[in-house]
Amino acid sequence: MDVADLRQLWVHLQYNLVGVVTCSAILVFGLTVFIVTRPRPVFLVDYSCYRAPDTLKAPRHRFMEHSRLTGDFEESSLEFQRKILERSGLGDETYVPEAMHYLPPRTSMAAAREEAEQVMFGVLDNLFENTKVNPKNIGILVVNCSLFNPTPSLSAMIVNKYKLRSNIRSFNLGGMGCSAGVIAVDLAKDLLQVYRNTYAVVVSTENITQNWYFGNKKSMLIPNCLFRVGGSAVLLSNKSSDKRRSKYRLVHVVRTHRGADDKSFRCVYQEQDDTGKTGVSLSKELMAVAGGALKINITTLGPLVLPISEQLLFFATLVLNKLFKKKVKPYIPDFKLAFDHFCIHAGGRAVIDELEKNLQLSPVHVEASRMTLHRFGNTSSSSIWYELGYLEAKGKVRKGHRVWQIAFGSGFKCNSAVWQALRAVKPSVNGAWEDCIDRYPVKLDT
Repeated sequence: MDVADLRQLWVHLQYNLVGVVTCSAILVFGLTVFIVTRPRPVFLVDYSCYRAPDTLKAPRHRFMEHSRLTGDFEESSLEFQRKILERSGLGDETYVPEAMHYLPPRTSMAAAREEAEQVMFGVLDNLFENTKVNPKNIGILVVNCSLFNPTPSLSAMIVNKYKLRSNIRSFNLGGMGCSAGVIAVDLAKDLLQVYRNTYAVVVSTENITQNWYFGNKKSMLIPNCLFRVGGSAVLLSNKSSDKRRSKYRLVHVVRTHRGADDKSFRCVYQEQDDTGKTGVSLSKELMAVAGGALKINITTLGPLVLPISEQLLFFATLVLNKLFKKKVKPYIPDFKLAFDHFCIHAGGRAVIDELEKNLQLSPVHVEASRMTLHRFGNTSSSSIWYELGYLEAKGKVRKGHRVWQIAFGSGFKCNSAVWQALRAVKPSVNGAWEDCIDRYPVKLDT
C-alpha cells in the first residue's frame, strides 16, 4: 500500500468519524429533548374525605323543624322544601355546619371561618397522618371553594396552620362551582410538569354558613335542601419513587366550558331576590344545559378512551346526519367498554338519573353516586372523592381499573378526570365510609 492509498484511507476514516460523531450527537440531543419534554406521570398517593361529628347531623324532620322555627319562611316555601327533601335522595345522616344548628343561625364571618377550618384541617390532618408526608415537603397547594373567599385566603389559612415553606406555589380558586375539584387537579397536574420531584395537595370544599338562603324564592331554596358539609384533600406526586405506594395514575383531564352561551352562564347564578336576600338560583334549564355540556365533553374524551369500534360507529352516524342529511339517531358510545367505575357528581337525584339514562349505565354503575348523595348529600366539588371512597370501601377497585370522575358546575362547566388504579386499592384509615359501609347500599325511595 503506497502513500496515496494511505492518504485516501485516512480521508475516508475522517469522514466516517465525523458521521459517527454527528449521528451520536443528534441521537443524544433527541433523547435529551424527549426525556425533558415528555409528560411526567402524575400519581395519586392518597386522599381523604371529611366526616363531620354526629352532633352536626341534620335528619329531614329536624331540618324542617329548624326551618319553621327561624320564622323567615312562608308556609308555601316550607312545603316546597319538604317536597324537595322527599325527592332529593338524601338520607337522614347528612351534615350541616354548627352555625346552622343555632336559633337564629349564626352566619358571621367567624362562624364561616370555623366551618372552613374544621373541614380543611380535618381532611389534611388525616391525609398527612396516613401518608406520613411532612407538610414542609409540599411544593404545590391548590384550594377550591366557590362561595367563601375570605382574606387572607383559604390557601393562606392552610399555609399558616401547617407552617408550609415560604416558596410554596399556592393557589385559591373561587366561584368555579361544583366542578372546580377537577379544575384544581388539572392545575396541579400542569404545575407538576414544571416543578420536579415534589408533592401537590388539592383541597376541595364548599362553605354553607354564609350561603344559606333565608328568602322565599323557590329556585333559590333548592340549594338549602341539597348542599351539605364536606370536603376532600388529595395528595399528588411526580416522584417516580412514589409509584409503588400510590393508588392511581392520572390518565386524562378533559374540561368543557359553556360560559359563552347566556343560558348556560345564568343557569346556576348567585344573586339577590326581590327582598335583597342573597342565594344561588337554579334554572329550570339546568338539566338541559348539563346534558349539552356533557355531550361536548364526551365528544372530546371519547377518542382518548373508547375502543376503535365504538369510535367508528359514532363517526358513521355523525357522517350520515351531517353529510347525507339522514335522520339517524345519534349513536351513544358504550363508555362501559372504556371504564370500570363511574363517579358522577352527586349534585342531586335528577343529575344522576339523567346521566344513568344518557350514558346507558346500569344501577350498579351509579351506585357510588346515589349512596354518596344519600349519606353525605351534595358536598359540591368533593363529592366525586366520596364516591371513589365508596368504591374502595366496597373492595371494587382492582389493578388496571379505570375510573371516570364527571363533575358539573356553574359557568356552565362539565369536567372529566380519568384515573387508572396501580394496584388493588384498599380504603385508607379513618375513611369517610369507615363507620357505615356495612349498611350500604341502602334501598332508596322511588
